Amino acid sequence: MKANTHFAFFDEGSKKEIRRATLKAVAIPGYQVPFASREMPIARGWGTGGLQLTLSLIGQTDVLKVIDQGSDESVNAVSIKKLVQDTTGVQLTECTEEADIIQSRHRIPECSLTKEQILVLQVPIPEPLRAIEEREYMTKRMHAEDDYSGAWLMLFEQIMKFGKTATTADHPVSVHDRYVMAPSPIPRFDNPKMDHSEALILLGAGREKKIYAVPPYTSVKSLAFEDYPFTVESFEGAHCHLCGAVDVFLDELIDHEKGATIYQCNDSAYCIEQLNKQEKVEVESTYA
Repeated sequence: MKANTHFAFFDEGSKKEIRRATLKAVAIPGYQVPFASREMPIARGWGTGGLQLTLSLIGQTDVLKVIDQGSDESVNAVSIKKLVQDTTGVQLTECTEEADIIQSRHRIPECSLTKEQILVLQVPIPEPLRAIEEREYMTKRMHAEDDYSGAWLMLFEQIMKFGKTATTADHPVSVHDRYVMAPSPIPRFDNPKMDHSEALILLGAGREKKIYAVPPYTSVKSLAFEDYPFTVESFEGAHCHLCGAVDVFLDELIDHEKGATIYQCNDSAYCIEQLNKQEKVEVESTYA
C-alpha cells in the first residue's frame, strides 16, 4: 500500500456511507439506492460505481479478481486492479474460484459462484425505465406504483418489429417478484446466473449515483411473454477452438489462414483453467 493514502483509497466516513447504502440495497432487492458518489482517479463511465463498492468492502485478507468483458487483461481491468492493489496491498488472482470479491464489466464468470463470494458489477445506466421515461421523479413514481407497463410495451414493440425481443444485453429482470432491474450490460446468456445465485451480487453506477443488489438465493426472472419466452444466445454446434468448451458464452472469430469462423471462450480465465485441467489429466494418464 502506498504511503500517505487511506487503506482502500477512501476515508472511513466515505466507506461507511457507501456501506450503509449497500446494506439498504441488500435489504430491498432490486431497489436503486442513491448514494454520494465520490470523485475517483478514473473517469466516470469507466467503472467508478463498481470500484467504489469494491473499495468500501475489501479487507486486507481478501483476494480480488477484476474482469472486463471476460478478460482479466483489458485496460479497464488492469487499471482497476492496480488502483485497488496500490491502496490495499491485497492479493490479486485470475482464478474465479480463488477470489473473494469479483468486480466485472459486462460479464458474469462461467464458474458457479459460492456463498463466500461477492460479485460487483459495473453499471452505466441503472434505470431500466430510462428509455421510456427521461424524468427521474417519474421513474421513481413508476417503481413505487409497480408500474412497469412501459417496459413490457418496449418488449412488445420489439416483437412486433423483429418477431422476437431484440435486447442483446441488459435485458430487464424482475427481482423478488417486485422491482424491475437493469442487470447491467451483461449478455442475455448471463441473466439466468443471477437467479438464486449463492453469491451476493452488488451493482454500482458511479455517474448515476445509484447502488442496488441481488441478495443470495433471490428470485431473478427475465421479463418475457408466455408465448415469446426469454431465450439466451445460442451456440449450438459450436465449441471453443482452444479448450473445446461448450455451453459457455463464446466469441466469434475469423481464422484468416483458413478463412473460417471459429469460436473461443469469452471468459479467458475459464478457458485457461479448462486447458490446465486437460493437461493435468493427460499427464496423469501418461504415468498411470
